[in-house]
Amino acid sequence: MLITRHLIALAFAALVVGTLPYTALAGPPPSATQAPAFYRTALGSFEITALSNGTIELPIDKLLLNATPAQVRKALDHHHLHTPLATSVNGYLINTGTRLILIDAGAGSLFGPTLGRLSTNLRAAGYEPEQVDEIYITHLHPDHVGGLSVDGQRVFTNAVVRAEQKDVDYWLSSSNRDRAPADSKIFFDGAMASLNPYVDAARLRPFSGDSELAPGIRASVTRGHTIGHSIYEVESDGQRLVIWGDLVHVAALQFAHPEIAITFDSDRKTAVRQRRRAFEAAARSGDMAAAAHVAFPGLGRVRFRHGGYEWIPANYEDIQASKR
Repeated sequence: MLITRHLIALAFAALVVGTLPYTALAGPPPSATQAPAFYRTALGSFEITALSNGTIELPIDKLLLNATPAQVRKALDHHHLHTPLATSVNGYLINTGTRLILIDAGAGSLFGPTLGRLSTNLRAAGYEPEQVDEIYITHLHPDHVGGLSVDGQRVFTNAVVRAEQKDVDYWLSSSNRDRAPADSKIFFDGAMASLNPYVDAARLRPFSGDSELAPGIRASVTRGHTIGHSIYEVESDGQRLVIWGDLVHVAALQFAHPEIAITFDSDRKTAVRQRRRAFEAAARSGDMAAAAHVAFPGLGRVRFRHGGYEWIPANYEDIQASKR
């Protein structure tokens, strides 16, 4: 009886409270900003920090090749996406314990206010640009090198920049720029503005072909997207991560249909072959991969599915737990 009376009293109190007037507390307007975007994971004894450079909206129904605009829109709709597609631009910081190595430097100010946040997120992650020892560039497109310099000054004042020799020779060539179509000259301008301060300081050191650049980090040249596009294979204590750069742009389509290319590819047939090769290797090995334009943090694994492939995003975990 006592319990019944107690329950009745609680129910009555809830009814009374529910009828009382109240004042809403949601007075401030929405902030309309995202939190600092970095994500850490362990790779053996290395620590990997994914850094967001922001997103950019791309009209991918007009940019993708070997698929009709209707096919693109249908695939996006299946993933609850739309065009223009908010496309991530990611960089990756590797702390080896003895070196701090950045893979790609983001767009800087070259593509408007929704990008250019890599340095800000680097600081939010607990580092300063001057602490970076080396920067490995997958290729010299502006959204990968624009963050290297501001107003002709090096952002990463103590870093050496590494990139494949053929990409460097092509994109830093004034004669190649002069011969390029008008709508392509911006790519050369961005590369030159971003890299020349490092050239002047003797801090650009290209490599030629597949190369070991640091203990546990190897460059593998994957020409196609650009003439010197390279991926970076990172290994520590038997764990591997392959950083793909621009082997893939639109996860919602290109994993299931790796034959789909994009207008930014300089050699589209070769770019498709490189993508297929990378997907197959990742699916067979089970190793983690990272991609510059897959939704942040752009880390995950690949598996075979229905004659194509499927992207499995990395599960969120506490980095301390992942090191145990």
